Amino acid sequence: MGEILPISAGVVVGLICWRIASMRLRTAALVIFSVLFGTLASFLTGELALTWAFLLIDIPLVFLVAVGTALLVARVARVRQIARH
Repeated sequence: MGEILPISAGVVVGLICWRIASMRLRTAALVIFSVLFGTLASFLTGELALTWAFLLIDIPLVFLVAVGTALLVARVARVRQIARH
């Protein structure tokens, strides 16, 4: 139940970063937003008050969900574009 916030943050980061055209800028945004949102998720859930080790879970979780979301949205967009033609 405590991982809902990092997973939701990852979906938001993935949707934001998917729209960035430059691969270099998209990668940088994914890393930066994952660190920010992962830290924020640890803070909001109270895990950060217990130990900093939770950052090692939440930041990669946000990143992996963001990458998965961006790939899924790109795949759906590609399939929809092909179906139109």
